Order: sequence, then structure tokens, then C-alpha cells
Amino acid sequence: MQSATLCYPVRNERVLLIRKKRGLGEGKFVGPGGKVEDGETPHETVVREVEEEIRLTVTDPTKISEFEFIFGDDPRMFVHVFRTEEFAGEPRETAEADPRWFDFEDVPYDEMWEDDRLWMPHLFSGETFAGWFRFDAEGEALVEHDLNVGVEF
Repeated sequence: MQSATLCYPVRNERVLLIRKKRGLGEGKFVGPGGKVEDGETPHETVVREVEEEIRLTVTDPTKISEFEFIFGDDPRMFVHVFRTEEFAGEPRETAEADPRWFDFEDVPYDEMWEDDRLWMPHLFSGETFAGWFRFDAEGEALVEHDLNVGVEF
């Protein structure tokens, strides 16, 4: 199973999301992040990926979640989720991502993965959480999930 990261920069009750331009989830709004490379920790990965995708320097990401994503019967991805209020620079569009700020109450859930609406309120409130999400084999519809709040990392 592939390990990956997501990072959600937040400031003044706003969250920075990216519209993915390629790869899994292309066209959807997600947090910046990417695959953990050999020899890298998830923390190192998230700092590198945010810099590569939107040219933002993340200085103190805090791990707040872990998810397993299953497509049909295929365990597809294990994701380490980070939140940060400490970053430098201005997010810029790249070949991979188009960054946009959203107020917490205006997050475009209808343009995101179906599971996001279940856990993002916990991210906004600073709670930790963990779980798994099973989608249909095509990754289009969420068919089953389990989410636990208050998990320690």
C-alpha cells in the first residue's frame, strides 16, 4: 500500500486547498501533499511536497490524522494528514496544482472527495482523528467508513 501525505494550511478560519491538475483526484480540491519517498518520513514528505506543489514553505506541520483508503477490495493508500498555521511565502500555481483559500464555511465539498465532508470539520477545530474509507472499485462513491476522533499520534 502506498503511503502519502496531505497538508492543510489554515489561517483566520480559512483553509488553503489545491485543485489537482493531474494524478489521482485530478480536478478535485484537496490539500497539497504527495507520496512518501524511500528514506523519507511523512513529516519530511509533507514539507517537500507543499513546496513543490504550491511554493509555500511549511515550517511546523502537526500530524492530526491517519487514513486508509480502499477502492473496492484494494487497499490503495495510507495517508498522513497534517495541519499547519506556520508557513511562509505566497501560494503559487504550478503544473501540479492551483491553490485557493476558502473560508471554513465555504469549502467546496461538491468538488472534493466524498469523505472530506466527514472529517474536515474536525481538522478545522484542531481535533485529531483516524479512520478508513472504502470507495467503490472506481473510487467514485463512498460505500463504507469508520472515523474515530481524539486519537493520539
